[in-house]
Amino acid sequence: MVSIYFASNLKLLRKRRKLTQEQLAAAMELKRSTLNGYENRVADPGLEKLVEFSRFFKIPVDALLCSDLETFTEKQLWDFENSHVPYVKGEKLRVISTTIDSNNRENIELVNQKAKAGYTLGYADPEFIGALPVFQLPFLSNDRKYRAFQIEGDSMLPIPHGSTVICEFVTDWLSLKYGDLCVVVTLNDGVVFKTIQNDLESDSRLRLYSLNLLYQPFDIAAEEITEIWKFVSYISHEIPVSSHNEIILAEIKKIREEIGELKKQSGD
Repeated sequence: MVSIYFASNLKLLRKRRKLTQEQLAAAMELKRSTLNGYENRVADPGLEKLVEFSRFFKIPVDALLCSDLETFTEKQLWDFENSHVPYVKGEKLRVISTTIDSNNRENIELVNQKAKAGYTLGYADPEFIGALPVFQLPFLSNDRKYRAFQIEGDSMLPIPHGSTVICEFVTDWLSLKYGDLCVVVTLNDGVVFKTIQNDLESDSRLRLYSLNLLYQPFDIAAEEITEIWKFVSYISHEIPVSSHNEIILAEIKKIREEIGELKKQSGD
């Protein structure tokens, strides 16, 4: 299920535009029965159709899925339709599903490689989040929300493939600075871990860079972003590969060779 709010939000926005189901279905290239299914929570739209609804009504996907638009004033809805600023600043909009432990402390949920595909839609679903593995890290602040994401591939070397990055939930996206490492949850590109160039205020987009310079940067429009998590730390079973490590390994090899020569000379 997409979210508990999407169906009612879709109906509200359609009636606010004074459109019949037939008219909206035609504009969205849908059958009326399909649209009726969306509004009555019988069926769910795919990612591409969610983006199309977002663009048609000029309402961010995050708000379509996670906010009860019936509680919004006309001024708030107008702000949505005419500016991305209230959205990217997170003014009363960042609804997040979370879990707590037996001591009422928020858990760190782990989005492993298996769960990443479902997270693109399930990030707002309490049932989906509740099924994720959880853990605690005592050195992190109790006043902030953290989540862990397992990364794959070599685009973020020297952080190795399979590492788990611990990230802090970001409410105000405009607070992010050039060079910040972030997990960005997107509709079309899934869950990506990149260095950001924040152009949200000027161009309503992020430019995303890999640490591995073999990969080209790419842009993500604000309307395709559902969550941003800022990097705090990471856990890995491997030592990151770097020039410093290579020097150390070369020195160890040299010492071993010298010890081997000394043993030969002593007749051991």
